Amino acid sequence: MTSSTPSYVCGVSDAPLLGITIGQALDRAVALWPDREALVSPSHDTRWTWSEFAARVDALAAGFLALGLERGARIGIWSMNRPEWTLTQFAAAKAGLILVTINPAYRLSELEFALAKVGCAALVTATAFKTSHYMEMLNTLIPELAISSPARCNRPSCRSCAP
Repeated sequence: MTSSTPSYVCGVSDAPLLGITIGQALDRAVALWPDREALVSPSHDTRWTWSEFAARVDALAAGFLALGLERGARIGIWSMNRPEWTLTQFAAAKAGLILVTINPAYRLSELEFALAKVGCAALVTATAFKTSHYMEMLNTLIPELAISSPARCNRPSCRSCAP
């Protein structure tokens, strides 16, 4: 993308927009409240402070970049609501990636259509949700996934998949 047009419109409001990125907002929260809880999910037995959350975000963002994903690339997330979903959202933003949310109820044909339509360069997914076995569906869609590393996946439409 070469456009420098803002992704928002300034309208009449008493509250000005912050001129910072999500990553900068996260860094600010860490500086202000490093030991306060940032994300709590009792059903997933997860409690992360701002410092812990930011460290995980930075590690995942670095992992995305290590895969060769470049600023502006689209990555999909195919998962139900869980802490890792929020982690992926923040890491994608910090890495300059566009996060494409994929309905967790999608079946194989819907997933195939969605991935092709938006041109995801990578996919972050849970292993399963209810009766949907995501990894089985992905292995059907991309047979070489089971024996390929992300760098060797021959599908340009889905260069990297990380369960």
